[in-house]
Amino acid sequence: MSDLVTSDHGTRTVLVVTHGSRVEADALAVSVARQLQDAGMQIRVLGPEGARLEAAGLTEMESVEPGTTASAGCELAIVFGGDGTILRAAEMCRDHETPILGVNLGHIGFLAEADAEDSADVVRGVIDRTYTVEDRLTVDVDVLVGKHVVARNWALNEATVEKQSRERMVELVVEIDGRPVSRWGCDGIVCATPTGSTAYNFSAGGPIVWPEVAALLMVPISAHALFARPLVVSPDSTLAIEIVDQRGEGVLWCDGRRAADLPSGARVEVRRGAHSVRLARLREATFADRLVRKFDLPVEGWRGEAARRMAAGEGHGGSGS
Repeated sequence: MSDLVTSDHGTRTVLVVTHGSRVEADALAVSVARQLQDAGMQIRVLGPEGARLEAAGLTEMESVEPGTTASAGCELAIVFGGDGTILRAAEMCRDHETPILGVNLGHIGFLAEADAEDSADVVRGVIDRTYTVEDRLTVDVDVLVGKHVVARNWALNEATVEKQSRERMVELVVEIDGRPVSRWGCDGIVCATPTGSTAYNFSAGGPIVWPEVAALLMVPISAHALFARPLVVSPDSTLAIEIVDQRGEGVLWCDGRRAADLPSGARVEVRRGAHSVRLARLREATFADRLVRKFDLPVEGWRGEAARRMAAGEGHGGSGS
């Protein structure tokens, strides 16, 4: 169970973050926020979103500017939107270890804990503090030109090195723990966390990794090579990617939100992040259940539960489902 976080005045404070262009996100956020206020909780909103939420009927809220200090002193951040909105909230919550509770209004919403129709459970779970918190591994990213670090960043899902020119591939050499592994002419390389294994990594053909598995993933994108398999390495490894094509330039993307240009000869180093991102959960559910629900996977014919009942002598079992 999460530790109680209060403001200097002893009031429980919740940061509310909404999708910027979804009217239904504002309406649902206002409904949940009002109920939390009725329970004596303080609602904090981001300045640019405050006017919209006020127009939707929310009053007596604290307004702060977006940034890494926005979640300071908050017990929780409730995010109304899809995974992109949750990733935006993670930028404001990571440094203060503020847990994020996502309410999905997007397509799949793998990072979200609840759907819009679960808002009553969200309110009750927050008020009663029956939610639990998971720490998710992140990656820290350094960009070097020569011996100089020219940029630093981090990611919850993935850091990707991609070609900058649409017309041609980029030549990349990959290194793990100080040793070269392969050279690929490709569209790019994904360096993902287990949390990000269901995101870009999944689309690029990488493996799905359970969140509790500590590991780093490296997956080439459309590589023109005989060996272009996804790699899963120790969480303590350092992954490095160098642009070796003298004519090629690239771009680094972190969570698809923060970019940095990569000149020829640039080196990108990816390692386990110093700070995790904390995700709040309302209920105990296995990752397998989440996978089936989010991807609508077919599981008809599964007989696991029936087989266990038969083995325990509790009956002859049915047809299964």
